[in-house]
Formats: sequence, C-alpha cells, structure tokens
Amino acid sequence: MTKEQAYHAFVSGFTWKAYDENTVPDDAELPRITYNLSVAEFGYPVAMSLSLWDRSTSWTAVTNKADEIYNAIGLGGKIIKFDDGYIWVKRGQPFSQRMADENDSVVMWSYFDGRQEHTGKNDEKAA
Repeated sequence: MTKEQAYHAFVSGFTWKAYDENTVPDDAELPRITYNLSVAEFGYPVAMSLSLWDRSTSWTAVTNKADEIYNAIGLGGKIIKFDDGYIWVKRGQPFSQRMADENDSVVMWSYFDGRQEHTGKNDEKAA
C-alpha cells in the first residue's frame, strides 16, 4: 500500500465517505470527509487538514465525528503503516474549528489542523 492509499484508508475508517479534497465528485453526498495529503521526509513535519461536512441544523453529528477522530489520533499521534514506511499523524492546534458555509446555511463544516511526518522510501516524493 502506498502512502496515499494508507492515509486514505485511515481517513476512510471513520465511516463517512472520504475524498482527497481535489477529487470530490460533483454528486458526492453528505456527510463526508475531505482531506489533503502532503508528503515530506521524516523529521520535517508537514501540514495536514481534514474537513467534516454534514447537512443539518445541529452540530451533533460533526462534533461526534470530530471527537472520534481526536481520540483515534490520541495524545502521542497515530502511526499509519504503508509498504515502505510510516506516517506519523499528530494533532495540531487548534485541532478543530467550526466554520460556516457561505452558500448553504445548513451545511455544518468543521476544519481540523494537524501535522504529519513520514519515513520510508521515496520520502522526497510530493503527493
């Protein structure tokens, strides 16, 4: 499994459909998770982000999913194995921020900040 596949599998493990933020189909339904993945050499943290999207008048589902992700990453971070190494996912600060969707008042959107470090072959490859 490549770095990209391993990270996608991790993000997809939270039961909501997950998409790289640049590959969301026009007909993608809510709720969903979007993410970005940047790749760098180990020891060089790179930014990562996740966004949770839901159509609701309540923050309950988004808040519960945010808590699930927060707990899965944990205080020391989450190690994700891929064929040639590991991705170390860590919480950023602030971890989560609620955002409004300018185009739809009932779309609930929460943005997550974090950091990743990678180790393995082809560390210099950019995703």
